[in-house]
Amino acid sequence: MKDRILLFIPAYNCEKQIARVLSRIDGEALSYISEIIVINNRSTDNTEKVVMDFKKENPSIPLKLMRNKANYGLGGSHKVAFKYAIENGFDHIVVLHGDDQGSLSDFYPVFRREYYKKHECVLGARFMKGSRLEGYSAFRTFGNVIFDFLFAFVVKKKIYDLGSGLNMYSVDMLKSGFYQKFPDNLMFNYLMILAADYYGTDMVFYPVSWREDDQVSNVKMVSQASRVLKMLFAYYADPLTITKDYRDEKIDSYEAEVL
Repeated sequence: MKDRILLFIPAYNCEKQIARVLSRIDGEALSYISEIIVINNRSTDNTEKVVMDFKKENPSIPLKLMRNKANYGLGGSHKVAFKYAIENGFDHIVVLHGDDQGSLSDFYPVFRREYYKKHECVLGARFMKGSRLEGYSAFRTFGNVIFDFLFAFVVKKKIYDLGSGLNMYSVDMLKSGFYQKFPDNLMFNYLMILAADYYGTDMVFYPVSWREDDQVSNVKMVSQASRVLKMLFAYYADPLTITKDYRDEKIDSYEAEVL
């Protein structure tokens, strides 16, 4: 029986990029992907209209547009998508950011060889042998590699990326909801790495391509770096901290409406 794979595309103010992302979902992609959901995190530009126009022009593509009830952040959008995948009986979920920095085609070998069936999560890696970077500064590359090294020291496993924006998870591993108290911001993926260590999740990395041209970064480097280090060293001192509530605002339920 064919696996039911959900493609989740988080989108926030990426009207210039989202059409490019959707247009690259070709016949091969659709042979693996059962459904696509774009979750609009209350964008203030025309992201939503661009997706709706694409949907009208491509009625054969199983695409659904959803809008978060509030601006939940990237982590919050993940929680909405994970809930959707669990409630609708999907076997796996692929995360592909809507800002057109990564490429779904990088995971085609993962699909073809059913590599994802052998592991609970396959994480795209920008800083691994075989990966390709375009327009990514040497300074940011160096910073990422340093943080990868620090995380690797703590979890005692090679870490090649803390969050590339192209990842794949088994839905079964998400059903416990261990991530519900993780940050709703960009730090969500960092906690997912630590959680994989804490819960003994079978996690592997896979090289991907990454490019930066007309995207606008939401990363505030200095403030985020200090928060990540504080979180990492707290986990190193006491792994049980992974179970605490990291959110700035406590949200009972992450909800989105289908448009």
